[in-house]
Amino acid sequence: MVDEKPAGETITQDRKRILLVDDDREIIESTRIALEAAGYAVLVARDGNQGLAIAEREDPDLVILDMMMPKRSGFLVLEKLRRTRPVPLRIIMVTANEGSRHKAYAEMLGVDDYIRKPFAMDRLLSTVTRLLG
Repeated sequence: MVDEKPAGETITQDRKRILLVDDDREIIESTRIALEAAGYAVLVARDGNQGLAIAEREDPDLVILDMMMPKRSGFLVLEKLRRTRPVPLRIIMVTANEGSRHKAYAEMLGVDDYIRKPFAMDRLLSTVTRLLG
């Protein structure tokens, strides 16, 4: 017997799911469009608290996380995700911050990649493919 599922559910289950956590509408929209065009399902959170809640509820395959956000910074989100998950999520941190100390701290917390804004969408997509491939 074949297990039948609603068409939308099958599509989402077959695609890798990426949680995009950023407070910049333009970055969210352009990144979402590029990721969906590449075949990924995209979940969006507009601040750190929402990002944590969605990560816990939806268990995405990868998180793209802005460093500077309202309510909870990307660093605090990263720290909590690393502390509370038995299997670490793949995480790409994106930031406009130029400081090398921030990059070093993100790497110490176990970020998989660190990309400075503005970034070429090809750079982000190649990193996503590498981490999920």
